[in-house]
Amino acid sequence: MKLLTCFALSALFCLAQPPAAGVPTQAYVEAPPVVTSHEIVLNGKPLRYKATAGMMPIKNATGEPEAGLFYVAYTVDIGEPAANRPLCIAFNGGPGAGTLWLHLGALGPRRIRMNDDGSLPPAPYRLEDNQGTWLDKCDLVFVDPVGTGFSRATKIDTARKFNGFTGDIESVGEFIRLYLARNNRFSSPLFLAGESYGTTRAAGLAGALTNRGIALNGVMLISSILNFQTARFDKGNDLPFVLFVPTYTAAAWYHKKIDSVYQKDLKATLKEARAFAEGEYATALMKGDRLTPAERETIAAKLSRFTGISKGFILQNNLRIEIGRFTKELRRDEGITVGRLDSRLIGTDGDQGATTPEFDPSSAAIMPPYSHAMNQYAREDLNYKTDSMYFALGGGILPWDYSAAQNRYADTSDALRGAFDRNPYMKVFVANGYFDLATPFFATEYTFAHMGLQAKHHRNITMKEYEAGHMMYISVPSLMKLKSDVDAFIDSATTR
Repeated sequence: MKLLTCFALSALFCLAQPPAAGVPTQAYVEAPPVVTSHEIVLNGKPLRYKATAGMMPIKNATGEPEAGLFYVAYTVDIGEPAANRPLCIAFNGGPGAGTLWLHLGALGPRRIRMNDDGSLPPAPYRLEDNQGTWLDKCDLVFVDPVGTGFSRATKIDTARKFNGFTGDIESVGEFIRLYLARNNRFSSPLFLAGESYGTTRAAGLAGALTNRGIALNGVMLISSILNFQTARFDKGNDLPFVLFVPTYTAAAWYHKKIDSVYQKDLKATLKEARAFAEGEYATALMKGDRLTPAERETIAAKLSRFTGISKGFILQNNLRIEIGRFTKELRRDEGITVGRLDSRLIGTDGDQGATTPEFDPSSAAIMPPYSHAMNQYAREDLNYKTDSMYFALGGGILPWDYSAAQNRYADTSDALRGAFDRNPYMKVFVANGYFDLATPFFATEYTFAHMGLQAKHHRNITMKEYEAGHMMYISVPSLMKLKSDVDAFIDSATTR
């Protein structure tokens, strides 16, 4: 197995991926989608809907299928033309993540039952009616990009084409065009919902679709990363060290590892952490070796108060704490590691003296139940019969091609800015988890503050925070808050 750095799941994971020769492909044969009827009880009332599971062809200029994209669409008959009802197209990230996480965790009518805080329940895993579904507000389409879920390229060469920064946006954009055309939904209020790398894709699509004459009413960015400079801990790039500090503070607050004066009010503490990070701390990092010993001591002491990491460890690491070192060090004295996707969740590993954890306990909590549930749900509830493996995270994609961002960091924030300029009515909703160490909230705030947007466009952006992690919806209170916030956002984006 070849280990590659990539951005994930929902989550900016580091995935183990097979070499190119091992990437699954399959011939595409056009077949009618499978339609089934269902009902859930939502807020004490029945909600009846149809589920459509199928494979959408992505063809080249000569009409030859190059890939099939698996999708599941949920539609509600409201007694009037479907075109009047909002439509939301959703996808997860990775690159390499299937869209089971948003599908069976947050947006869809059925949800995997986790513990209320989002930690791993005992097997066997069960689905339940999702009281936080968005289906009562809009029709939903979940699509797996090429190489994820059941979606496959027809050949290795076409897999290479789609498994990259540019080809991915183009193929999902073509899926959206085809879905609108085949289902007569061009007149529907249109929304995109992306998570993690899916927000990178959504921002790119906002620009690309607008250029193709498809205007969006709104874009929902869940655990956003648009500018990768904010998350790459590279030598010479001090930006992530600054932008991760408030999330380190949130994690230390949750685990009661910071000074008691900061333990009382999370929001007030995070306000102080932001000010320290972009002020004294950022200035100190810019000075580099010009810092005096006294200045180094002062900054290390303050950073220790905000992060719960010892001053000595901070000095040993040249005032710069990378994610893995933080998640290993915060509770090292107890033999406990904290999660990267969700720093509320904890685990243990075998090497207490290691620099970084053996695994992310927060990703370990979600993989078995979600993967199990999606395989069962697709085949039994949706009646979609296939022998193909469902790639939940990794295994189906080639090394991701970032050549479009050669010698610079991948960044789709300018595409989103361009979409605002071309479509001033578009609105954007951003959901941030306080305990998300994959796509930190302060990095998102920084990105939106540096897009060069006009003031009128900033007024079209709604940003909300949740006391959970990267997948904030695995926590039931955050799931329901997200539902309420998105309902209000859709109303605002469809009211003229």
